[in-house]
Amino acid sequence: MIRRIFYISLGAFGAVWAMRKLQSLHPNHLARRAVRGASGVLDQARDFAAEALDGAAQRETELRSRFGLDSVENTYTYHVKDGR
Repeated sequence: MIRRIFYISLGAFGAVWAMRKLQSLHPNHLARRAVRGASGVLDQARDFAAEALDGAAQRETELRSRFGLDSVENTYTYHVKDGR
């Protein structure tokens, strides 16, 4: 009797496991997982770009103050002919 209950529960567990695996391979599910993954990568890229731009701006400000150049906002001088 205990063997039967064990094998029935083992079979039920196997059936549930197989159904979940098959559902995870359904095209809608795969598409949702791909979109979630792509949006996560996009968010990480945006965060990285924002941090890189902030770091570059801070470094530029430090270098401009060290070398006594004008402020970051006024980077273009109209009297210089440099091809712009």
